Amino acid sequence: MRVGIDLGKTTAGEPLEMDLEELLSTRLLIQGNSGSGKSHLLRRLLEQSAPWVQQAIIDPEGDFVSFAERYGHVVVDAGRSFDELTRIAGRIRKHRASAVLDLEGLDAEEQMLCSAAFLNGLFDADRDSWFPMLIAVDEAQLFAPAVGGEVSDEARKASLGAMTNLMCRGRKRGLAGIIATQRLAKLAKNVAAEASNFLMGRTFLDIDMARASDLLGLERRQAEQFRDLKTGQFVALGPALTRRPTEVRVGTVETAARSGRPSLVPLPETGPEQLADLIFVADKDVPPAPAPAPRPQPLRTSEVLQKISSSRPQIVRAEEPEDTRTEDEKQAILDQIFAEILADPEVAFRPVPLVYQDFLFHCRMKKLGDYGTDMSSFRRRLAIARAGVEADGGDDDWQAVIGMAESLPEEMQGVFLMLARAARDEEPCPTDEALARAYGSHSPSRGRWLLTYMAEQGHIVCDADFRGLRTVLIAGVGWRTAPNGPKGAIPQRPTRLSRRFAE
Repeated sequence: MRVGIDLGKTTAGEPLEMDLEELLSTRLLIQGNSGSGKSHLLRRLLEQSAPWVQQAIIDPEGDFVSFAERYGHVVVDAGRSFDELTRIAGRIRKHRASAVLDLEGLDAEEQMLCSAAFLNGLFDADRDSWFPMLIAVDEAQLFAPAVGGEVSDEARKASLGAMTNLMCRGRKRGLAGIIATQRLAKLAKNVAAEASNFLMGRTFLDIDMARASDLLGLERRQAEQFRDLKTGQFVALGPALTRRPTEVRVGTVETAARSGRPSLVPLPETGPEQLADLIFVADKDVPPAPAPAPRPQPLRTSEVLQKISSSRPQIVRAEEPEDTRTEDEKQAILDQIFAEILADPEVAFRPVPLVYQDFLFHCRMKKLGDYGTDMSSFRRRLAIARAGVEADGGDDDWQAVIGMAESLPEEMQGVFLMLARAARDEEPCPTDEALARAYGSHSPSRGRWLLTYMAEQGHIVCDADFRGLRTVLIAGVGWRTAPNGPKGAIPQRPTRLSRRFAE
């Protein structure tokens, strides 16, 4: 069934329609400087297609909440945990509901992580839920930046990976990306290159005009026309639009954003003295700001293990108005939170900042405040928990091993302690997969690299016998693991015939 989306009128006065079915297969890129009518065009397209196809809108500024109220979209507040956003996205696909992800009020890094969790939930939905769906991303340069900015590498990689999946691999899952950006130069090239339909608005920078003309197949001398476009005018090209570059003026919309075009408002008729009295008046009812609390010092690995070993679960009385819990009771709650987080088998492969956000969410639910929530202690404790190391006895040899672990990077300390525990108990040497999983990786080669790095640092001595079985010696204490294959498979003993042939 062919459905035509009326975008507006061309310069010849003829209507320009977008083929909705073709759009689902070929995706769309909208570009225009601030004030060019980019959001207006995106709203027009979504309004016209809302009755025909399921939609999801990534809204960084909360401009599409009014659109959701008019067309019955579910507004998803981003103030949730990342796992919850992923599950909500999966249910949205399953029940074919249209939704708006409202990211207003979050900083740039939080917006990237929330959008990544939501898009991954849509992308990873069950095959039975792969119905056609439009995914509109406003201000896409925030979620797929061409270069790193002030956000962390983990947030950038997570958001860019989700946007790349949407534009590169989403078609087979029924997802059609519509990305709108202010500047093509700020948008990752591998994301922009997957779009086959283009609507280019007004732009002034040479680099953006050059990229826009390249995408439309225009000559460089024709790129100057993008400076002359008026608000609401765009150059259209693509299999879902037109086979030749065509100017179009976007039609009207039925809903409006909360932040429209600015208009002049008369200044108040107030004299300078009266304004000074209003501005510099003393705030008598405002108490002085309290002094900032000192930042807690990060705990060492030995202190983390000591707190784990000394914790005892206690019953917390919920009816008490004040927090009278002891140190041991709070530590027991922390142990319970870590147990709940690590119960998920996929948590070993999730980025540490995402796991840390879930950890903070659980701490707020348990009303722990700032107790035990510093990032450095969390990294050490997570590494220890991933490696399966529990609190051990306080003998001198084990304390020496803990001291050796603290000289390694934080993410390796748990892996080293896992090797030390296996060596002390004379258990088989952990496999490459077990080492990689404790490190937070799927790659067995990462496990081999960890052994090589620790051996170069002088923490272990790795050896293999004639059968290929590996043993690890812990330096300084003389503990040695039992032999085991790198993949866990113990080779068969050589037969008499094979030994004679070897001789």
